[in-house]
Amino acid sequence: MKPVAIFRHAPTEGPGYFATYLSRHGIPWQVVKIDEGEAVPGDPRAFSGLAFMGGPMSVNDELVWLPAVLALIRAAVAADIPTVGHCLGGQLMAKALGGGVVRNPVKEIGWGRVDVPGNAEAGRWFGASLKSFEAFHWHGETFLLPPGSERIASSPYCENQAFVLGRHLGMQFHVEMTPELIGTWCQDWGKEVQSLAARVPSVQTPAEMTDAVEDKVRVLNAVADRLYDRWTAGLKSGDV
Repeated sequence: MKPVAIFRHAPTEGPGYFATYLSRHGIPWQVVKIDEGEAVPGDPRAFSGLAFMGGPMSVNDELVWLPAVLALIRAAVAADIPTVGHCLGGQLMAKALGGGVVRNPVKEIGWGRVDVPGNAEAGRWFGASLKSFEAFHWHGETFLLPPGSERIASSPYCENQAFVLGRHLGMQFHVEMTPELIGTWCQDWGKEVQSLAARVPSVQTPAEMTDAVEDKVRVLNAVADRLYDRWTAGLKSGDV
């Protein structure tokens, strides 16, 4: 099998549990270090799938690598090569596919409920029994749904938490978290959102984010398994 290409946009926002999942299932993968200036591949057909991770930048910024990444996403979708985006990655997919990215009404940082609607597409990705779960969030912007896609998750603070378009999945929330990743991100909390945590309920403190973190991550990874099971099925067959 060709490897899954994992695009890293910041050194502290690597693949986390996503890489663990792929390795456990014998799926080869490689990291494309955009943050270190590695070139964006020109042909998505060199890979079985494309995964885009998070990052602190905005897809509306003038980033030197952005046009090539957006073109790669469009080419992958046209070739029906599965793509998956986590937070910034989901925003990249949305922008590439015509949905756009705008400022969210509030910053959403820390653990928070995500609701799964009752539509058939959501059931196919999350399973018919899952109605809500606690996800990890760290964003100030959000995507608009690309034409032809369907919303499969929302939260009280952000309407568009996940969309699907065929075998392609874009997420605003993070399911790839590990306790180590959360601890690392909390180191940036003071300079980014300390003033908000005292007055905005959608922003948690590091103490809140790391409380019972092992248990919370274990439950979150079980949700990730459902999504990744569905997504990786597209790597191995022509069935969505």
